[in-house]
Amino acid sequence: MMRLAGRDVWVFDLDNTLYPTDNTIYDQIGERMTAYIARLAGVSHDDALALREKYFNAYGATLVGLVRHHNADPADFLADVHDVSLDVVTPDPELAQLISALPGRRIVFTNGGRAYAHAILDRIGVADAFERVVALEDVGFVPKPEREAFARLIALCDIAPERTTMFEDHARNLETAAEFGFATVLVGAGATIGGVVQYATPRLHPFLRALTAPRIDREGAAP
Repeated sequence: MMRLAGRDVWVFDLDNTLYPTDNTIYDQIGERMTAYIARLAGVSHDDALALREKYFNAYGATLVGLVRHHNADPADFLADVHDVSLDVVTPDPELAQLISALPGRRIVFTNGGRAYAHAILDRIGVADAFERVVALEDVGFVPKPEREAFARLIALCDIAPERTTMFEDHARNLETAAEFGFATVLVGAGATIGGVVQYATPRLHPFLRALTAPRIDREGAAP
C-alpha cells in the first residue's frame, strides 16, 4: 500500500463497484434501457440491444449516444431506466464501516443519474460515508472516460489528483484517471494489475480491510 501513502481523497464508481456485478438490479436497468431505445429509435429489441452496447462502447455511457443520434431527453431517460425496485440490493454495514475508516474525503463518481445514485447508496447503507455524489448530470452529461468528465470532477470537488485514489470496474476509466495522476484500483472478478492498474481486487471488502485495518484496530471501530 506504499503508493497510497499520503493520499486522502477516495473516489468510488457506483455500479459494479460499490455493489457486486451479480446483483440483478443491473440486469433490470439494462432491460429498461433496451426497451427505451427500442421505443425511441423505433427498432426491434435485438437492434436496440446492439445500439445500447454500441453507444456504451463508443461514448462510455449509452445516454450520450442517444442524445447525439436520437435527440433523447437525458432527464427522461435517466428517470425511466432507473425506475426499478431496489429490494434486491442488500444493505452492507461492513462496507459502510470500511469506507468510513478511510482517512480524508470520500466521493462517488458515477455515469449514472443523481437520484438513482443516492437511492442505491441509501439502500446499501453507505450514504453517510460519502461527502458528495458526482453524477452524470453534475458533469454536464459528459461521461467517464472523457477527460472533460474528470476535469469537471476535480473542479467541482476541488481535489488534488496526486492525493486521490480511484476505485473502478472499467479499466478504460482508470486510464483517464491515471493520466490526471490518480492512483488506480480495478474492482471485479478477474481484475488484474497491469498498465495503468496499480491495484486489483475482486471486491472492495478485502482491499479496504487491508487498507483500513490498522486504523480500525487502533480505534476499535471506524469513525
